[in-house]
Formats: sequence, structure tokens, C-alpha cells
Amino acid sequence: MIPVLVFDIESIPDIAGVRTLHELPAELSDSEVAEYIFQKRRAQNGSDFMPHHLQRIVTISCAMRSDEGFRVWSLSEPQLSEGEIVQRFFNGIEKYTPQIVSWNGSGFDLPVLHYRGLIHNIDAPRYWDQGEGDYHDSRDFKWNNYLSRYHSRHLDLMDLLALYSGRANAPLDELAKLMGFPGKLGMDGSAVWGQWLAGDIDGIRDYCETDVVNTYLVFLRFQKMRGVMSAAEYETEIKFVRESLAALKLPHWEEFLAAWA
Repeated sequence: MIPVLVFDIESIPDIAGVRTLHELPAELSDSEVAEYIFQKRRAQNGSDFMPHHLQRIVTISCAMRSDEGFRVWSLSEPQLSEGEIVQRFFNGIEKYTPQIVSWNGSGFDLPVLHYRGLIHNIDAPRYWDQGEGDYHDSRDFKWNNYLSRYHSRHLDLMDLLALYSGRANAPLDELAKLMGFPGKLGMDGSAVWGQWLAGDIDGIRDYCETDVVNTYLVFLRFQKMRGVMSAAEYETEIKFVRESLAALKLPHWEEFLAAWA
């Protein structure tokens, strides 16, 4: 079985980066720096959404399905610095060469990882391989790599299901709920900065982990729809995911399973 790695990032404004680029006085608090850049962004384009290179990654959550089972985990602050989070994510790709699956990974998660990887001087040769590397299977990457929009080593489910038309994009939360899955539970990406300021880092991590499992469940339905999985295989895998999550005996998974009709 080729491992499948579903991933999602959570990020906050890069306060240190904003201080550097705008030469702000040291006495300003982090929240004041954030409000400064939010107001500046709103004046420029009507939105306080930060550009990709100024998104500081605080969590990457992963759900991996392989011959070893189904596993969910996070690379997260404060246990790891941002540079360590990014490097360990790409180390996983280096080690397993999985198919990676995301929801809007091409539009957000991966560009952020690219920029933050440059800032922190990380190494990711397997991820960037386009058939010119020294790996024994490098030639295969000319025709199927992580970078091409139409290759399958990275499957951006949102992008593919919308047939590469931004006008047709669907929110993961709504689609998951329409399919009978839990969707988001009490939090979304717009709340991450507030939760960070409140010190609820664990809450951000738990929210991110439920997002990757929602994405994996949508991916399974997609695999059945396109004939990669039979109906029986799909039902068996869904049951396996339920049992794997129940075995973790953690509050956010108990809430997730309770919401899973």
C-alpha cells in the first residue's frame, strides 16, 4: 500500500516578520502589531487576511493510512519551533514518499510551507523532485510529482472536485456535513489567532486534527466514487477509522465520534 498522508496547517500572523518589515517600535505588544497589520491589510484590499509569506505555522496535523494502520498526530508549538515543525513535515515525505492529500493545499497550505521553509532554511529534496534528482525512482517524478497541479502525488481534493475552478470551490465543513461526517466542531480558521492569544494551543491542535480526519473521510468517499474502492472496502475502511479514533480515548475524538451520525 502506498501511504496516504492527509495534512492541514494552522497559522497565525508572523508578528516578528511584521515588526521587521514595517520597522515597528519594540514597545508595541503582539496584539497591537497584529491590529496594525490587520488595519493596513483592510485598507489595501478590504480583508485582514495575511499574505502567505507572513503566515507563521503553529501546527501541522497529519492523518496517515499505511500498512501499519491509521494514525493521527500533530507537529505543534510549543513542543517544536516553527522551523522544526516544517522540517519534520518534509522529513516525513522524505522517509515515506506518500501520496499527500489536502483541502486547498495548493492554494494555501503548501505555498505557506514553501515560504516558511525558505525562511527557516529547511531541506526537502524529495518533495521538490521533478525527475532530476539522485533517487533511484527519480525519473518517475518527471511524470508524477508533488508540484504539478494535475499530478496525483499531491491531491488537492477541493481543487479537483471543483474541476480547477475557484468559482466552484466548496467549504470542507459544509461538504463533510452533507456527507454525514462531523465537519468542524465549535471552531474554524478565523478563530485561531484569538485562541492563540488566549493560550489555547491545544485547542488549535485538536481542531486541526479533526480537519484532517474530515478530509480523509471525504477522500475515502471520493475513492469509492471513482472506483478505486468497492462499496465493501469503503465500509470496512470507515469502520476502521472509527475504531482507530475510539481507541485514542481523547476528548476531541469522543466529541468527533459523538457528532458522527
